[in-house]
Amino acid sequence: MKKEDHFSRYSRQIFIEEIGLEGQKKISSSKVLVIGAGGLGSPVIQYLAAAGVGTLGVADFDEVELHNLNRQIIHTENRVGLSKVKSAETFVGELNHQITFIGIEKKINKNNAEVILSQYDVIVDGSDNFSTRYLVNDTCVKLKKTLVYGSILGFSGQVAVFNHSGSKNLRDIFPEPPFDEDVPDCDSLGVLGALPGMIGSMMALQALKIIIDLPVSVNQMTLVDTMKWRFQTIDF
Repeated sequence: MKKEDHFSRYSRQIFIEEIGLEGQKKISSSKVLVIGAGGLGSPVIQYLAAAGVGTLGVADFDEVELHNLNRQIIHTENRVGLSKVKSAETFVGELNHQITFIGIEKKINKNNAEVILSQYDVIVDGSDNFSTRYLVNDTCVKLKKTLVYGSILGFSGQVAVFNHSGSKNLRDIFPEPPFDEDVPDCDSLGVLGALPGMIGSMMALQALKIIIDLPVSVNQMTLVDTMKWRFQTIDF
């Protein structure tokens, strides 16, 4: 892409005083890992790719299913049965050919977490189980990586930035994970598709602010209740 086309593409970001050309350069040279290409990962992938994140890693071991499509907006009917990583790669390639896409078609586990996460500047966790969330958190603490965290259920969501420049992490607010089988999930209770769109967009925005070196709230968690339309921030 020609230089002037690059400017035109990202001009509405560059025009923001707090971003400018230098901020866009930071975005274009950044490396972000998105864990999960589902309900939360979809809007994160969408907006990070649109913003011009230079290297976008996506880790997921699942395939696209029909019931995903009410909320996992980067996937389409004709990609049902395809791996979510391959589907995400197709989406990103069609949206922004400048992005270096790295697909990781495997589950993040204790044997590969450090190797995978160490290659990225910012980690965005859109996983849907506590074992992965705590493993990712603990690995980010060990590697001194900033973690953008989000979760959803029903009409409610949570967003936080963990381990940013030495700030607190997931275990400082929830020391131990519950057993996955004891916690309701979207498979059993459902989720309205616009909710992960909201929470995922908030996560993407936090990731971009971190990349640009803009201030982000730490040692806080934002609670979103879309049924009563309440937004609450708690300190921990």
